[in-house]
Parts: sequence; structure tokens; C-alpha cells
Amino acid sequence: MKIEPSEIFKVLSVETRVKIIELLKSQGPLGAKDISAAIGITTAAVSQHLKILKQAALVRSERKGYWIPYSIDEKAMENCRQILTEVCTCGCKGTGKFRESESEKPNLESLKKYEKELGNELGIVRQKLKELESGKR
Repeated sequence: MKIEPSEIFKVLSVETRVKIIELLKSQGPLGAKDISAAIGITTAAVSQHLKILKQAALVRSERKGYWIPYSIDEKAMENCRQILTEVCTCGCKGTGKFRESESEKPNLESLKKYEKELGNELGIVRQKLKELESGKR
């Protein structure tokens, strides 16, 4: 069953669900109780959000005895990335490099905004590198 992009983005329009995705991305598979403790909402509320994320095929679960760990469905996340790349307004077409569209020349404001976005992204990459390097020691 293929989920429409608009439905996926409706599911992701709820901040708590995005927090759950970010948590699973950073921590790996977690149960509803662990997610509940980490984001500060009830286990019942987490379960409802997980149900919706699972119906949208963004997370998956596999029972291990009494424990049901939830994890990100990497293929679904890649699909979301591809959809966003298609509608990206910076003109990069997924390369991460700014390209001018033929119909619209960049102006100072749009380039400064793009520079700031790239700076933020570079900061995230540097932080991840630092975490990985400190984990090796």
C-alpha cells in the first residue's frame, strides 16, 4: 500500500510525532515507555502517535517478548527526502549546491537565507562528527 505524500506530511505536521522520529533516529529502537519518558507525555499518548506513524509506514515494530521496540523505517524516510528534494525551492535538485533557475536570478536576501541554512547544516554535521570522534576514543 502506497501512502500519498500529502498524507505522510499530514502525519509529520504534528510536533510530537516529529520528536518521536528524531528520538528514534538518534537513539535507535525504543519502546513506548522509553519514548514517553524521553519526551514527557503519557505512554498512552505515545502509543497513539506510534500507531499513526506506523500506519503511515514511517516507523515499524517487531515484538520481542513483552517488549515492542519501535524504529524508523529507513526506506520511508528516504522516500520523504526524495519528495522534499522534488519540491525544494533552492534549486539544488538534491545536490545540496545552490543553482539558479533560468526564470529567477537569486537576490541578496535569498542568498543570505541560503547561506544561513547551509551554516546551520554545517553546524549539525560538525556536531555529529565530534560525537563520532569522541566515541572512538
